[in-house]
Amino acid sequence: MKRLWRNGRLVTLAGERGWGLVEQGALLTQGERILWAGPLQDLPPDARGAEPVELDGALVTPGLVDCHTHLVYGGDRTNEFEQRLLGASYADIARAGGGIRSTVAATRAASEDQLFASAARRARALIAEGVTTLEVKSGYGLDAGTEARMLRAARRLATLGLDVHTSFLGAHALPPEASDADAYIASVCAQLPALQAEGLVDAVDAFCEHLAFSPAQVARVFDAARALGLPVKLHAEQLSNQHGARLAAGYGALSVDHLEHLDAEGIDALAAAGTVAVLLPGAFYALRETRLPPVDALREAGVPLALATDHNPGTSPTLSPLLMLNMGCVLFRLTPEEALRGLTVNGARALGLADRGRLAAGQRADFCLWDVQHPRELAASFGHNPLRQRIFAGMA
Repeated sequence: MKRLWRNGRLVTLAGERGWGLVEQGALLTQGERILWAGPLQDLPPDARGAEPVELDGALVTPGLVDCHTHLVYGGDRTNEFEQRLLGASYADIARAGGGIRSTVAATRAASEDQLFASAARRARALIAEGVTTLEVKSGYGLDAGTEARMLRAARRLATLGLDVHTSFLGAHALPPEASDADAYIASVCAQLPALQAEGLVDAVDAFCEHLAFSPAQVARVFDAARALGLPVKLHAEQLSNQHGARLAAGYGALSVDHLEHLDAEGIDALAAAGTVAVLLPGAFYALRETRLPPVDALREAGVPLALATDHNPGTSPTLSPLLMLNMGCVLFRLTPEEALRGLTVNGARALGLADRGRLAAGQRADFCLWDVQHPRELAASFGHNPLRQRIFAGMA
């Protein structure tokens, strides 16, 4: 059905800079697609006969894209919050059997239905703040059966009215029963063909860090992904500089995420490859980090900047993309426009998606109506939710 959404204030994000504001605007949609967006006075002839939908002056933005989450898992790690307040570091907690390994035990013990039910509660919280596209990683199973179960649960989240993209993160940590990291990496690579054949994998991710996997080990995983035609992403330079960004850029990675310890060479590699830098202020805040990602240098190099919640049970338990807008500005000194682009068009780029993130002809009809006067308010305010309505695939 063709619909004319009229009398809204559009934040089109057209072009590479600027809000693209249209004060008295309209959107013409048909099914899941936007046919036209622009000033109401310039309606095209094919708007005739469209069902009118009154926007009543709402601010209209593209739907939000949360391009980095660990939404599917079992158990709880709130005890680690207290441990960190008492002085324990991320590495201290991991060495003591906490961190990722703690979640692995709880996830392995959960059924697919249990994993879906808990993830669905979290996904609904993201939906309530305007998320229309969601990335979900595995990585808390660390064995073939549980990793597949996580990915199946993630796929089922699409039934909530979300476009869900999955990343296989088998190379997240060494499982507790393993002692040989190279042998484990071989098993991760061996899992990929079956997961792809079942339609469970959109991209392959890894954690390149001194307490996870080396660049050489990550390269083996990326080679296996490349052989299957799967794009790659990477957790890199979060706690130390392992030169993971340069490695990932060499594989044409969709994104490299965290990046607090990124160096100039890594920035140049990302810029040359067109790889998106995904900033994760929730983890930076929760871990009380002090080393900022090099935002100014990334900006100057023309590297696209995305934002995401990084929702996970230990180091970023937030379910508020709106809070990430604020934190991206306050902690990382993004502009409000950069922050919103980070959760829309650049978040989509981090998933390899060009058909969303803007209000323009040909884009998906995913958008949000907000009770605010200017888009900067979405980043400037925190602790409340001004979402009036969320439109997914052209449907309220």
